[in-house]
Amino acid sequence: MRLPAGGLFIWSPVRLTQSLRTAVDALGQVRHIVAPNSLHHLFLAEWKGAYPEARLHAPPGLRKKRRDIDFDADLGEAPSPDWAGEIDQVLVRGNLITTEAVFFHVPSGTVLFTDLIQQLPAGLLSGWRAVIAKLDLMVGPEPSVPRKFRLAFTNRRLGRDALGRILAWPAETVLMAHGTPVERDAPAFLRRAFGWLTG
Repeated sequence: MRLPAGGLFIWSPVRLTQSLRTAVDALGQVRHIVAPNSLHHLFLAEWKGAYPEARLHAPPGLRKKRRDIDFDADLGEAPSPDWAGEIDQVLVRGNLITTEAVFFHVPSGTVLFTDLIQQLPAGLLSGWRAVIAKLDLMVGPEPSVPRKFRLAFTNRRLGRDALGRILAWPAETVLMAHGTPVERDAPAFLRRAFGWLTG
């Protein structure tokens, strides 16, 4: 995401190929590299090495998991002053698997989920992996919260509190790391996706 001053906010970075770096550099200067949860961290060091002046932001739990990486800042309940007003954020706590930072890009009305909502392509997996994905609610007509994440919410009150803030955003689009973008009726989609938590 491009910030008002022109710098880039990189969310959940993937492997940095030369073609990707060329495309990113054409958009602007990388200022922030953000890991949205403790599961999405494999390429952080690679991006920090390529953009040493960028600030690297850690979600709860990742500093302990990746002691080999020198993080510059921690994601909290409130947005960093570097992107406040442009990008809002909520930490979804109460889950044993991970605490995920969900972001909202204000100008475009876009909500960014990482692993809390997923949808795998129907033909991606086969055999027992396809069966597991179906049982985990990761294959279906629309993205949903995987069953393992639902079961891992040991403190549902914290989850509902975070969800209340997310549902208050004037969402127009929902993007996720693993799934098809939702570009219509985003608020209704989010209420359906988390109906198991609110109901």
